[in-house]
Order: sequence, then C-alpha cells, then structure tokens
Amino acid sequence: MANGEFRPVYHPAGHDNELRAALQDLRTGRWIAMRDLLGRTPDWTLWTQRTQVLGAVAAGTDAIRTWLTEEPESTAAAVMRARVAVERAVRANRSGHPSGRELWQEAWEACRSAAHAAPADPVPWVCLLALSQLDDGQRLAEHRLPPPGPMLFPGPWGLLAEADRRDPHNREAYHRMLQFVYARGAGGALVEAVNFVQWASSTAPEGSALHVLPLYVRVERYRREHDHDKALDLHWVTEDAEREALRALEVWYRRSPAAARTLPDLNHLAHALWGALRFADAAEVFRELGPYFTSLPWACRSRTPEDPGGAEEVFVRARARALAAESG
Repeated sequence: MANGEFRPVYHPAGHDNELRAALQDLRTGRWIAMRDLLGRTPDWTLWTQRTQVLGAVAAGTDAIRTWLTEEPESTAAAVMRARVAVERAVRANRSGHPSGRELWQEAWEACRSAAHAAPADPVPWVCLLALSQLDDGQRLAEHRLPPPGPMLFPGPWGLLAEADRRDPHNREAYHRMLQFVYARGAGGALVEAVNFVQWASSTAPEGSALHVLPLYVRVERYRREHDHDKALDLHWVTEDAEREALRALEVWYRRSPAAARTLPDLNHLAHALWGALRFADAAEVFRELGPYFTSLPWACRSRTPEDPGGAEEVFVRARARALAAESG
C-alpha cells in the first residue's frame, strides 16, 4: 500500500485474531467465546494480556456477572470479575465519581477472592497493584512497604513480589508499579520513576518487556516538561535516548517471541528509534506493527495531543520516514 493511502488502525487486540473475535462477542454481552479463549490461553504472559483487554471491554457489560451465575465455580470467571471491578474503580476515581471509594472496596475484595480461587495466577496481584494508585498518601500499610533496594521508594512491594513469584518479570505488574509512582504526585516522581525502571530492567532477563520501561519514562518526562510544537528535538537524540532505544531493540525485541510483544511496547520502540534518527531500525518495528498503532507515545509529539487524529498523523509521518530510509 502506498504511504499516501496508508491508514493506521487502533484495536486493543492487535494481531491476536482469537482475542479480536472474543471481544466482538463480549461487546454484545456474550461470554462463551471469552471463556473458551481463556481456557486455551497457554501461558501467563498471554493470559495477563488477554484478561487485561477483555476486562476493559467487559467493564461496560454484565457479561462476567452472567458467566458467574452460569458457572459459579469458574476460577477464570473469578479472575475476570476482579479485572472488571478494578477497571470500574479506576475509571470512577479518574472521573471523580462519588461511588469511587465504594467501587475501590468492592474491587479489593474481588481481587482477594480471585487470589484465593486461583492461587497460582499472577493477575489478582496485578489487579491489587492497579488499585494501589488510588491510595492517596499511601494510607494502607501494604502500599508503603520498604523498597528492595537503594534509591527506590516505599510502596506496594509485597504485591509486586506476589505477582513476581507467580510470573517473574510480569510486564503489567511493573507497569502498574510505574503508575503508582506517578500517582504519588511528589515533586520527585520522575526521578523515582527513572530509578525504578533502571532497577527493574537491570534485573530482567533477555527478551523481557521490562527492557522497554525506560522508553515509557522518557515519553512521560517529555510530556510533563516540554512543549508539543517540536517534531524532533534534543530530548530524543541524546546519547542516553539512543542507548535506551537500542537496548530495547537488541535485548527485548530481537530476543522475544512475536506473540509476547504488545502493541504499546512496539509503538514505544518504533517511536524511540525514529526519534533517535535510527530510521532503518525503526522500519523493522513498523513492519511488525503493520497497520496497528496506539495513541501514546505519538500524541506527545502532536501539536494537538488531545486529538487522536494528531497522534495518527505523527505515526504515519514517522512510519513513512522510516520505510523510506530502509528502501534507500
């Protein structure tokens, strides 16, 4: 397809065709396809990804309640109930809805229930980590445990350890910890975020998505500290920025199975390589993305960051530049 005709697509399932089909049913309130999909999901990496996407859609339906009515002993349904409850609590908190605290309590109880029903599953603990960002001031003791290393912060380290015990280096668990750092709201949150992702990526094995974490913090720092009127600037072409991008390319992308790579990670890597002027390397990642894109990180480079069309325009421009460089 010629660049002038290319139109990117946003879809939470990305390349996961089975998940896309289950989501289509779920949006109409049907749950059988979701149950069957989860029943044949082979590992914790894909399980975590699929339950997260399914939970975001199921939060707008009664599908999980219906599933539990039909199959009250289903552990997968219990985990999905936790996913939905957490999604609703986070949304209520974000919008300032008066039911936020009540939904938070319901979600906490659903997570604990799911952890009991599925003791080997990391997702209930990932869900509890997601709730930790709602605890302003870290009032709950489980959200202010001493850190496991220097230069880190008091936080929900016990919850992260529980997720790690079940699925070492679980991608979503560490992203939830990063969200917790940002929610602390302290002036040093970005410094704490940098320290955290450096610690996390330094202990992660080759092929782990945790090697992409520094790219997320760089985008967040740019979003907070810079204007939105520069297509390329020194923030993205420094020696540190290039080193982070190339490390993610070599240690994560080229050493991980394609099925384990998420759309947000691929978009952040393509963006970082493009920003560092590594166009041929970026082209490799753009080719894997195909038509799929996510609004972040591209929105931060748009003159209209709140407009999805702005992010799409930046993505198309970056993709065209990278592919043109690759073709010579």
